[in-house]
Amino acid sequence: MAPQGDAIPADSAPAPAIPDYMTDPNAVLKDQNITWRNKRAPDYTKVNAEFEKTKTTNHEAGSLQWLVQNLVKNWEKEASYKTVASEWRTIDHEKYTFHVNGGPGMTAEDMLRLGTYNALLGEKQVEGVYDPKMEGFQGSHKLFKRVMPVFSWEVLEVYSGPPVVAFKWRHWGQMTGKYSTKLQNPPRKVTAEAHGGPIDIEGITVATVSADFKIEKLETFYDPAAIFEQLALRNDMKTEYLNEDGTPMTAEESVTSGMEKMKLVNEAMGRCPFRPGAAADLAKK
Repeated sequence: MAPQGDAIPADSAPAPAIPDYMTDPNAVLKDQNITWRNKRAPDYTKVNAEFEKTKTTNHEAGSLQWLVQNLVKNWEKEASYKTVASEWRTIDHEKYTFHVNGGPGMTAEDMLRLGTYNALLGEKQVEGVYDPKMEGFQGSHKLFKRVMPVFSWEVLEVYSGPPVVAFKWRHWGQMTGKYSTKLQNPPRKVTAEAHGGPIDIEGITVATVSADFKIEKLETFYDPAAIFEQLALRNDMKTEYLNEDGTPMTAEESVTSGMEKMKLVNEAMGRCPFRPGAAADLAKK
């Protein structure tokens, strides 16, 4: 005990208390007076049971891996179900940004607008299979929840401690529902029947946290296309072209539409000064 009147050295200041959202994976579900997406806190009973049954790790309580895993699980719950950003407890509201594969930073408000699934896809179209602009928040959640009712997440390894925490993770589920979404340019519907097999992806995240363990920055790196490759693992995705009113094209309409598009391409190529033979044509003139 320091003598009275003596200042306590800075390096002996008590460490900040570990928040409940790092010791309990469901801590934020117990928060009161929250604006929940579906008017009430979500029920994670089935999700938690499936996680315990299918996880590949068993982190010791109190370990860094366990603490990081709980933090991210609570962050995901807030991002998915708390519709008012100021009610998120897991982030530093003045500094928080979320990045995917080196992309621009998204704020909590951006994530609420896009939805967590679209945010994880980096707000970019996955060529030929998914466009976040066509689904939005509600549409994306309904789509992926239908395809995979449970999409579990776990920390595999942690490479560094706070304030910059680098870790490897796994996200997995089972495809038990049909995949179906619409795309534009040209209008079409893309589908894949449920194959009953696993969807299993891995990635790396670098999280910067404050002294009181609030997330300031999340940088995630993984291959978004891997999800869709596994969705069509046992049966290729099928594409059905649509009319402008959303009705399916007949086989004849589909062929005609394809010919019209090819005609436009050929006309454009005919005007292109870099096409093969363009120099010779100009010389003749």
